[in-house]
Amino acid sequence: MEIKREDLLNLYYYLKFTRRLEDRITSLYHQGKILGGVWTSNGMEAISVGYSYALEKNDIAAPYFRDIGVFLVRGITAKRIMAHYLGKKTGVSGGREGNVHMGDLNFGIFGFPSHLADNYPVGTGAALAFKIRGEKRVVAACTGDGGTSRGDFHEAMNFAAVRKLPIVFICNNNQYAYSTPVRFQMAIRNVAERALAYGMNSKTVDGNNVVEVYKTAREACEIARNGGGPTFIECKTMRMHGHSEHDSAKYVPKELLEEWKKKDPILTMEKYLLENSFAKKDELDGIDLRAKKEIEDAEKFAEESPYPDPGECFKGVYATPIEAT
Repeated sequence: MEIKREDLLNLYYYLKFTRRLEDRITSLYHQGKILGGVWTSNGMEAISVGYSYALEKNDIAAPYFRDIGVFLVRGITAKRIMAHYLGKKTGVSGGREGNVHMGDLNFGIFGFPSHLADNYPVGTGAALAFKIRGEKRVVAACTGDGGTSRGDFHEAMNFAAVRKLPIVFICNNNQYAYSTPVRFQMAIRNVAERALAYGMNSKTVDGNNVVEVYKTAREACEIARNGGGPTFIECKTMRMHGHSEHDSAKYVPKELLEEWKKKDPILTMEKYLLENSFAKKDELDGIDLRAKKEIEDAEKFAEESPYPDPGECFKGVYATPIEAT
């Protein structure tokens, strides 16, 4: 599959944009400006950016809590995300929710129901609706390696395979489910082997290579869109920060982090673009400056935005009753 130069540069931009946004959110958290916790995708940005960039406008994403790249790629602005973290009225949830809990169906993004695999059956339900309606739309749902050990993961996988639903399952295998390494979760070598039990297509890719993630996801989306059923894609990567920003991750061997540090997805993409003459260094520097400026503008916007009116706290929480006639 050939990728246009414009798309390659866009992929690079979203990698930098995601990293810069989360780095700034982390700084604000340590300054005490963000309550609760902060969970980032540092070192794993290629997964959310790659699979979401493979989707078409009318497709649906069911991301998990390390997928902030999905929100940016699908069109939710850094301003709204930053305001969301600061609990402001202009945030994605209008100040009613915090941290990574967000979604917006106007951009084809489900707000995930938990940090684990609950979005797999939710995404599967949407894929079933698409098939019943005869719509050529696809769902991409993501969870971590730990999420694949839950029952809802297996229920969704089995149902989607039996019904040949238009869904692509993504697994962010970042080696640890909080502090539990993969080797203590499962006896198999690759998480993708779990999909074989359901007769489902499965692939294992380099989760730090955004081009590989994008190509694989794009092919899987086309298979699903044309009636070929679901595909499971395991993206091998490494979580470079703790489970969250309050976790020191002392349980992770330092040599393992050093090994994966050399495989940083942004450095990998920069090398790919430069060595294949898709871009020059000054052009990449310009993209980075653009991302930096947008984050600065987003923080200013969020800081200056108002907090929500307490009287509106229940608005949108419950369904609006319909009077019987």
